Amino acid sequence: MSEPDEHFFVVDGRRWRRTDPAIPEDVAAALRSHLGRGRNAVRRARRDGDDEALAAARRRNGLAKHGLGERGPEWWTRPEADRVADAERALAVLDGAQSDEPLH
Repeated sequence: MSEPDEHFFVVDGRRWRRTDPAIPEDVAAALRSHLGRGRNAVRRARRDGDDEALAAARRRNGLAKHGLGERGPEWWTRPEADRVADAERALAVLDGAQSDEPLH
């Protein structure tokens, strides 16, 4: 496994992609908040055996992680303006959705 660098960090031997440093802190903080709430919703849905809620929570997490640059195309290969615009779009979708509404 490669060593961590400015694009990745390693926890317990597993390499994770870092959040895109170009994303404004207020946007990144809001996306992290959605991610945390989505993770809580995953746990709750698993506990309750609610497959629809689990799918919605996973969509929420995926959208937040894409917005943060932690999933999808490698952020360091894309223009900064495109990355910031993607993060802002992800946040707008997440902010417009209630926790029980499906995310598109």
